[in-house]
Amino acid sequence: MEGKLIERLEAAVTRLEALSAGGVSARDLPDVGVEVASDPSIVAFDDLMANYAARVSAAAEKIGGQVLDVTKILVEALSVQKKLLIEIKQTQKPDMAGLAEFLKPLNEAIMKVNAMTEGRRSDFFNHLKSAGDSLSALAWIAYTGKDCGMSMPIAHVEESWQMAEFYNNKVLVEYRNKDPNHVEWAKALKELYIPGLRDYVKSHYPLGPVWSASGKKASTAPPKASTPGAPAPPPPPPASLFSAEPSQPSSSCPKQGMAAVFQEINTGNVTSGLKKVTADMKTKNRTDRTGIVSAGEKETRSSSSSFSKAGPPKLELQMGRKWVVENQIGRKNLVIDDCDAKQSVYIFGCKDSVLQIQGKVNNITIDKCTKMGVVFKDVVAACEIVNCNGVEVQCQGSAPTISVDNTSGCQLYLSKDSLGASITTAKSSEINVLVPAAESDSDWGEHCLPQQYIHVFKDGQFETTPVSHSGG
Repeated sequence: MEGKLIERLEAAVTRLEALSAGGVSARDLPDVGVEVASDPSIVAFDDLMANYAARVSAAAEKIGGQVLDVTKILVEALSVQKKLLIEIKQTQKPDMAGLAEFLKPLNEAIMKVNAMTEGRRSDFFNHLKSAGDSLSALAWIAYTGKDCGMSMPIAHVEESWQMAEFYNNKVLVEYRNKDPNHVEWAKALKELYIPGLRDYVKSHYPLGPVWSASGKKASTAPPKASTPGAPAPPPPPPASLFSAEPSQPSSSCPKQGMAAVFQEINTGNVTSGLKKVTADMKTKNRTDRTGIVSAGEKETRSSSSSFSKAGPPKLELQMGRKWVVENQIGRKNLVIDDCDAKQSVYIFGCKDSVLQIQGKVNNITIDKCTKMGVVFKDVVAACEIVNCNGVEVQCQGSAPTISVDNTSGCQLYLSKDSLGASITTAKSSEINVLVPAAESDSDWGEHCLPQQYIHVFKDGQFETTPVSHSGG
């Protein structure tokens, strides 16, 4: 009996020394006893960080920059979750408002990563999105039962990683032949969640966290006293990841928009607030209005269409590595002819224009474009189409990967050399792929990519198949 106690004390001291060496001070952790510090679930979480999170950090140290910054926040979020797991073992289960306040430190760490992905896309956008989307897996700790609106903890971790894997695969494709450190980072990030966090939750918290029945009560934010005569407080910000405020019934809130219009109609006093229109107020009798458009107005409107409100148009090579094409409107003769396989092309905010890329480039990204046409010969890594509407992209050479994300209306023209391309789609619709016919004088073959799927639970797992329509 004494031997086992000594072993548990030594294990607790070893873990506290490891935390101190890793930069976590004693004041950052709750007041824990030996029983809590040596709990198998806490020991296993330390192993999770030592075996998986350390690999992600080591790869990020070699890359540096924003990848290192986002990885530090990721490790910080994991440390916060460990602290919360320790507190849960000493705290009674709070109500929904108390739970949101209890999980606020974890939510703040997650929001830091989300803030890094906002604004203009950086060169490491896929790294930031992959890390940011993956952190939603840590929300498994908020599971309180089948009526809480969340999936079970194990399923939640898996679903959250599936959302992040789309951008993680982009990192693997972009850097598989360029920089092994980025590939190692992406692989380590995946293993942190699958199987790392998933197996941890499966072993220790398959039904969610276990709160203490006799522990202290969770602290809640004190309500602010209202001052007589003071102005009303501003409306609350949008709900965060761990928002626990239940939605109020519509009957308790004043109706707005069209709901208010229909409520007014139902009262019967529809015309009570209308003003009478006299003869001189009618359009046909007004002398200050005319239906003739002058030539000067036409020239003004046509000239203003060539300049975007977002900024001046750009077509330039930056730092010798990146072609930037921005805010081009109504330009049908854009050409990039002096390019090489080490350069990338970023097309942003263009409308009703056509760009030709006459040479091999490393990567092509088309972002927030409308009715844009892009013709290119060869791409080394991938062609990405993001947040676009009604675009046409033609590959005259080879392209190993084409990805379409959050796009409505996309026509892809493939050459014979690019028929083996891997096409990835997410949150997109109306995607058609045109391929050359077997005979040179025949028409192109058009194939639409499915956007509706049927999921059937069979033999212990879901089977997914695209919807097929037949005119029977």
